[in-house]
Amino acid sequence: MNTSHSPVRFHPLHSLIAVLSAVVVLILTAGAVPAFAYVDPTTGSSTATNVTRRADIPEKNWLPGHRGVDLAARTGQDISSSEDGVVAYVGVIAGVPVVSVDHPDGIRTTYQPVHATVSVGDEVAEGQPIGRMAPPNGDHDGLHWGARTGKDAYINPLSLLDAPQIRLKPLP
Repeated sequence: MNTSHSPVRFHPLHSLIAVLSAVVVLILTAGAVPAFAYVDPTTGSSTATNVTRRADIPEKNWLPGHRGVDLAARTGQDISSSEDGVVAYVGVIAGVPVVSVDHPDGIRTTYQPVHATVSVGDEVAEGQPIGRMAPPNGDHDGLHWGARTGKDAYINPLSLLDAPQIRLKPLP
């Protein structure tokens, strides 16, 4: 019985292709940023934990709906920018104090009712306070957090956050 095996030979071109492929993958992924870089403006967490009213984005802008989410927040609480950006608007709309921030990815986030501690044109970092929660108004008592990708292209701001991790507690 012959127990000797002939050596497997690789063509030099195959080795070169494998090495180049590995180098390209390393280069492309070295500076990769996480897909979700936004944080909850009330907690600084990458997931939302205190949603009191979910988004109900209508198909047409003239239809009724809820163009954002409401997050539990108390009067006087610091409200932070959900991502790096530039303050685009500070003012009052329909009697409600509002702060809006434009982000490098083209998304604009809006926070209300918030008394601004920043000014239009200020650069803000993710998690940096941009204002304080104003007293409640209307039909909700927390922060209304909105997001849009264009002039009227509203999105659910929760889609900017990581999905919550659900863990089951073992029975005793």
